[in-house]
This record gives sequence, structure tokens and C-alpha cells, in this order.
Amino acid sequence: MKYFFSILIFICSTFFLALPAGAFQDVIVLETDSAPSFTETMLDATESDDNPVINIDEKEIYKGKPKNSTTEAENKQLRSGIADYNPETASAYPGMFLLNILKNTAKDVYELEIERTDIPSQLLKDKLTFNINKGPIESLHYWSAFQTDFSTNIQESDDTDSTFNVSLINLILDGKFKGGKENFRIMLDPTHRSSHPDFMQTFFQDFYVESKRIPHHKILIGNSRPGVGIEGAQSPYTLAFINRSQISRNYANIRKFGVRLRGDYSLIDYDLGAYSSSTNFTSFFPGHEVDAWVNLKPLAKTDGKYGKLVTGAGIQSGEKHGTSYYLTGAYAGYSYKKFWTKFEYARANGSNGSTGLTQANSQGLFVTAGYFLTKKLELLARYDHFDPDREISSNNRKEISFGTNYYLKGQALKLIFNYVFCKNDAADDSHRLMMGTQIVL
Repeated sequence: MKYFFSILIFICSTFFLALPAGAFQDVIVLETDSAPSFTETMLDATESDDNPVINIDEKEIYKGKPKNSTTEAENKQLRSGIADYNPETASAYPGMFLLNILKNTAKDVYELEIERTDIPSQLLKDKLTFNINKGPIESLHYWSAFQTDFSTNIQESDDTDSTFNVSLINLILDGKFKGGKENFRIMLDPTHRSSHPDFMQTFFQDFYVESKRIPHHKILIGNSRPGVGIEGAQSPYTLAFINRSQISRNYANIRKFGVRLRGDYSLIDYDLGAYSSSTNFTSFFPGHEVDAWVNLKPLAKTDGKYGKLVTGAGIQSGEKHGTSYYLTGAYAGYSYKKFWTKFEYARANGSNGSTGLTQANSQGLFVTAGYFLTKKLELLARYDHFDPDREISSNNRKEISFGTNYYLKGQALKLIFNYVFCKNDAADDSHRLMMGTQIVL
């Protein structure tokens, strides 16, 4: 019973967010569908997160203890919250127990310094992490992520359309088993998406157990985002732009059930997986899929003197309901001090990504560049090209994007502005202005 109330709060929060809009009367209902396509190229916003392969030193993310934060003993009490509530603890804050919790939490968030932007981070990681003394579980960490954007579509031969989207709501429970060699994740996504009319198919996203007993490796069993390309497998909380590139939106950004082996060494890392070709639990093992991706890091031994260079390539091969698909990809990324750039190319003879199973022979590429004017302000540019069917001429889709990110608290709290010019051979040109926010608690 010790952690019953904490788990109850997590479940109740999930239930509230999952209620249909009609469950309450006289309230403002926000449209949470992903923005409709402009010239049929902008797809649903990205959905969820993956654990990174590389073990992360949290001291590099969260810089020290806030100046005016509570003591460790007080933090233990505040983190415990309702589960460990008793009159003696509450008497330390006569009549204002909850108010003091909120006040101290707000103070700690204000004082928090997060400088790294290449990995996910949370504002309330310390407050929402619980160590457990008894049983097989060592610790539990509850957290959540929210993304919203206000976008204006300007069609060159049509009306202007503006929408506000709650494009992502993730509720995550991370757990670690005794000994620290195994961990698990349960991630729920109550975001309403017009492309998935069955709510429960996308409600359960990450659902896996992972082992780190083999040095430099992680073995994952369960539902996760396959490693199809670099950006396609990237966490949505670290994306440079609000929307992924076109090859990532079409070929990846989906969940599949299977077994993965991920390895990381100083000069090489890889992601190998065997999956059911079903996506989001839509059917029971309609076929198989094998994914393999390998990265080389030739400058890893130079301690950053010449920057960081990563080159990679991979394949995806599968079959679903008797239809085969095959994809190849290549990647190169380089960063030096405040500058970074990425290039990725993919070519498919049929695909089974977020746009569904198709036999079309397609291909695409993108080039992205970024520069940090300050530690918090980042400038971006991207050229993105996609050919949905190589057998058909004059159907290419091009996107030229510019943007800025302002990192108030790393990726845990940021402001986003994107401009996208879309040139579609088969439709009128269009423009999109997007202002977004990301909050990871």
C-alpha cells in the first residue's frame, strides 16, 4: 500500500486525459487532431520517446543543486507526497502542506539549469522519482510530456487557415528492477489523432522490458519505436523542428512489437531488431520485419578536437499480409562547437511506416543545419525532398524550412518557431508559420 496512492494518481491522470470531449459540459474543447496536410505532405506530429542507447551521466544534464532548494530530508518528504502523508509531516507546514510543496517545487524549477539539448530532460525528475526499499522494483519515475503548436497555413491560391493543436500528450512510467540491470517503460498517449480512429490502438505506446547485463549492450523485448533511420528513431523531445522530415514521417515514427539488440562502443554503435510487422496493435502477427542500422564514429578518439562525425547505414525488410517491403538508408552527421549538420537519404520498394503499408517505390532525403547563437538560442535551416512514387513523374514534394528554438530549460521547456515553404509538383505552393511549446515534467 505504500505506493498505492502514487500509482492511483498516475492512473487517474491517464483516465482524465482519455475522457471524450463530451464528458464535461460548458467547457472549451481544444482541437487536438494533428494539423491537416498542407499540399498533403504534413503528417501527424511525432508521438513518443525511446531510451537512448548510450548511458547518460545526469550530472552533465542537471547542473548542481538549486541555490535555494530544499534539503535532502525535505525533498524526501515532498517527493513522497500523498503516499507518505501523515499528521506529523503535515504539521511542519501548518494548514499549508500542499502550498509549500508547490512553492518549493516552483522554486527548484526556476533555479534548475539544463544546458544539454541533445537528450531528453525533465523539470521534475527529482520530485517524481521514488526509491522503493522492498520488492523486486528499485525505483519508479513518473513523468509526462506535452507539445502544442499554433499554425497558420497560407495556400497561394486559397484561403488562410489557422489551427491550435495539442499535438502530443505522453504519460510515462519508468521503472528499474533491483540491481539496476533491468528496467521497464510504460508510455500512454491519450492524444486524439484523426489518422487513428481506434483510440486504444495508439493509447499504449512504449511497453517493454530492457536488460543491460551484457557490457555495451541493451536487449529490449516489447513494443518500441524501431530503428528505421536516424531521425525516424529519434525521440520527439529532441527534434530540431516541430515536424520530422518527410522520409521519417512516411517510413518511421511508428511502434512495433519485437526484440532489439542495441550496442554502443567508442567507434561504432548499432541497432538490430526482429519485429511483428503489425503497427500499434492493429493485428496479431500479420508478418515479420527485420531492421538493422550501424553507425561509425571515426572522430570519437579525438576528444572533440575536430568535432564529432557520425556516418551510418541500414536496411529494413519485412512482409505484412503477403505484401513485401524493403528499405535502405544512409546518414552523415557532423557537429563542431556551436554548429551542427545532418544528412539522411532513404529509398524504399514498398514501406510500412506511419503512413501505412504501401507498395510504392519511393525515396527522399533531407539536409539540416543548426547554429547556437547563445546557449539558449538556436537557428535552424532544412531542405527536405520526397518522391512518393519513382514510377510517376512530376509528383515530388519539397519543403524548405527555417526555425528557431529557445531553450528555457533545455529540452524540458522550450519555445519553437518554424517557417515552412512547401513546393509540391502536383499541387499549389503553400507556406506555414508554426509557433510551438514543449514541456516535459
